[in-house]
Amino acid sequence: MSNISHAKTPKKRVAVFVSGGGTNLQVLLDAQQTGALASGEIVVVIASNAGAYALERAENAGVPTVVVPRKELSLQEFEARCLEALNDYQVDFMVTAGFMTIFSEEFIARFPNRMINVHPALIPSFCGKGYYGLRVHEAVLARGVKLTGATVHFVNEICDGGPIILQKAVEVLPGDTPEVLQRRVMEQAEWVLLPKALEMVCKGAVV
Repeated sequence: MSNISHAKTPKKRVAVFVSGGGTNLQVLLDAQQTGALASGEIVVVIASNAGAYALERAENAGVPTVVVPRKELSLQEFEARCLEALNDYQVDFMVTAGFMTIFSEEFIARFPNRMINVHPALIPSFCGKGYYGLRVHEAVLARGVKLTGATVHFVNEICDGGPIILQKAVEVLPGDTPEVLQRRVMEQAEWVLLPKALEMVCKGAVV
């Protein structure tokens, strides 16, 4: 008779950094609910402003929240408070989801291959300093490319420069406005890739 224990591997503890509406956070919360995110659990949502609707999404899902008001703090103070929250919740991995603060190199260096971000373009195109939100899609349309998409990558000291985990292409259609294209990229790429990439990272399928 075997006495070997088949204990479940504990889930990796995930923090999600947010600044606004939290649509990417909602996708991750939904993935957790359906079991698509099986190897990780969102244990805290950290917001850079108290008015972020993402906080409501987290509370509706029963996930603890921490507000660290970026506008009221120096970057050093902000990062110290974030670090405190990460330690309090014993976080393994982090996701920056529509998060509008760029962490310092010193902060990022503490977490090699432990922080992931989704960017609304096919890196290395339309990425780096100044390329965020609607600006990315405006630049895509101005350049006249026929394919865009999204990329999930590890965060390192180079803006949008960390190792790529997953990418997905999305067609640019005639008559697209930046807003229409933004929505298509979210629906067809960002919201598909992000839960998949986080699951891969949490189960150790990518390092």
